[in-house]
Amino acid sequence: MAALRPPRLDAAAADVAAVAQAAPDWTALAAVARSCVACPELAATRQHVVVGDVPASGRPLVAFVGEAPGATEDETGRPFVGRSGALLDQLLGEAGLDRAECAVLNVVKCRPPGNRTPKGDEVARCSGWLHRQVELLDPPVIVALGLSAAKWFLGPRTVLARAREHGAHPWNGRSLYVTYHPSAAIRFGPNGAPRAALAADLQHVAHLVGKRDVP
Repeated sequence: MAALRPPRLDAAAADVAAVAQAAPDWTALAAVARSCVACPELAATRQHVVVGDVPASGRPLVAFVGEAPGATEDETGRPFVGRSGALLDQLLGEAGLDRAECAVLNVVKCRPPGNRTPKGDEVARCSGWLHRQVELLDPPVIVALGLSAAKWFLGPRTVLARAREHGAHPWNGRSLYVTYHPSAAIRFGPNGAPRAALAADLQHVAHLVGKRDVP
């Protein structure tokens, strides 16, 4: 499936995109992103802008992209460090992937109040950050965790199960895979289908990047 054009940007989104594109490296990008106030409601209620985790040096093997920070992420300023993050770390380890070699990002960088789903205008305004992050990090493989992330990459009509079954989606010269969010794996329990699918997908990705001997 080809990459879709981003939605028409309002002035705030265009400003974010311009600032993000002007950042020459990750350090500069993170610095300006942490002061973003493009979404007034999110800026007023957040504790931290959760820019993302990246390898200390070198190109990430994989970039994992979720929806938005939760309460623990908002408190700490780091992505996927709550219950969902603990499960992601566990499944990454079982697959043979080291989180320290990967990038962990979100579509929206500030926690929506009450952990609600980000609004369309919030996603649009925050998109410039993620676009520039992908450009700077240049990951060969991207994994969209959950429906919100999948829609960001593949468009609003995306159906998670179908996108997952499709396998690799070409996206701006990279291979994009869609799988379940760790929160869905938690919600359906240790024997639920989302956890089994997520574990299998992470093992497949580990094989693709040379961290696992069998697919």
